[in-house]
Amino acid sequence: MANNIKRPNGTEDVLPKDVYKWHTIEKIARETAESFGFSEIRIPTFENTDLFMRSVGETTDVVQKEMYTVKAKETEFTLRPEGTAGTIRAMLQNGLLNEALPQKVYYMLSCFRHERPQAGRLREFHQFGIEMAGSSAPSADAEVILLAKTILERLGLNNIELHINSIGCPTCRAKYHEALRAYFEPHKEELCDTCKERLVKNPMRLLDCKSPICKEIGKDAPLILDYLCDGCKDHFDAFKKYLTGFGIEYIVDPKIVRGLDYYTKSVFEFITTEIGAQGTVCAGGRYDGLIEQLGGQHVPALGFGMGFERILLVMDKQGCDFLTPKTCDIYFATMGEAALLKAMELVKGLREFGYRAEYDLMGRGIKPQMKYANKIGAVYTMVIGDDELASGKAKLKDMESGKEIELLLNDKFTANFENEYFNKMLDSMDDETGSLFSFTGEDK
Repeated sequence: MANNIKRPNGTEDVLPKDVYKWHTIEKIARETAESFGFSEIRIPTFENTDLFMRSVGETTDVVQKEMYTVKAKETEFTLRPEGTAGTIRAMLQNGLLNEALPQKVYYMLSCFRHERPQAGRLREFHQFGIEMAGSSAPSADAEVILLAKTILERLGLNNIELHINSIGCPTCRAKYHEALRAYFEPHKEELCDTCKERLVKNPMRLLDCKSPICKEIGKDAPLILDYLCDGCKDHFDAFKKYLTGFGIEYIVDPKIVRGLDYYTKSVFEFITTEIGAQGTVCAGGRYDGLIEQLGGQHVPALGFGMGFERILLVMDKQGCDFLTPKTCDIYFATMGEAALLKAMELVKGLREFGYRAEYDLMGRGIKPQMKYANKIGAVYTMVIGDDELASGKAKLKDMESGKEIELLLNDKFTANFENEYFNKMLDSMDDETGSLFSFTGEDK
């Protein structure tokens, strides 16, 4: 009977043979964020729908078209479409904003949006993100961009451009909205139905429309940079100065408005042209009014999110290095019940020291066991039978070189194996790979 059960459209399986690539991003992102003073936070997969209505914005594509919402009796929940709103809710609810500021957290999570699946755009996608709450200083904007850039560089990505903009504060935007309405009003009947509604409620959202007609109409629309108040201008100028101080190159792109309503002042995107239309691998900005909007005191905040799937596309395209996939350190091929018991004893000791040790669980003969050891990439193998048990020693075979040495099958076996393994690692150390991951203190 054919198996008709398949994964939902817009989702992907990450198989064991590929998961080491994800481990590379997770490890480097986690350790880099922690070196900048960020701590991990974990939040629920779904939140009350009202959270996203109030934060992301009722006129955004995310809320109007893309959210997965479920009604459970009298309650309405939504699978998180992004990480910021839930993280800020958690910081508020758990009193983190009453502690020393700035509060700096990072997360790795899955998000859900009902979009047309394509390369770099899935309905379930994964993000690494950070949020910093408490600082209004433009130096904080430069700091979070330095963090994002450092992660991308440590992953080995090249040809990534940083685009920045300022979308001002509510005072600036009130005047800017008037200018946008005046610009788009003569074209009102040509706009898509969604943008006709946005023209009244939130005209900046017209600049984020995917419709080719709306894009063409909006190509000569007024620019927010021409409407910034003195405070926002000063903030943007200082922000650029600090980026230059960090040696970070950037392009001022007044077309960036970001797709979520909570942003204020600085916004940015790291963009590549190597993976097609979905070229933004990291994006974020400042959202100084969000915490107050969700019921807290006025606390300025900012952050970013970077997509795992898009980063992987770029890394594969550019031939970036990944952490070496973990394989079996030693496989014991056994002959007979007594040999099996000895292998189980040795495996237990090795695993307590962190080694990946395996033995036969299928009742195979010696040849099939050795074939299996090759398939799983065992670094070493050891055959144990009656002769080895009688002599109290067995040959450890290096599967790459074919070299064999004898080890005693006693309580010093693990220490002796560890010494041999360590010497092998020293002999085969790759200078280039070592330099790529040297900052992480990479384990064996």
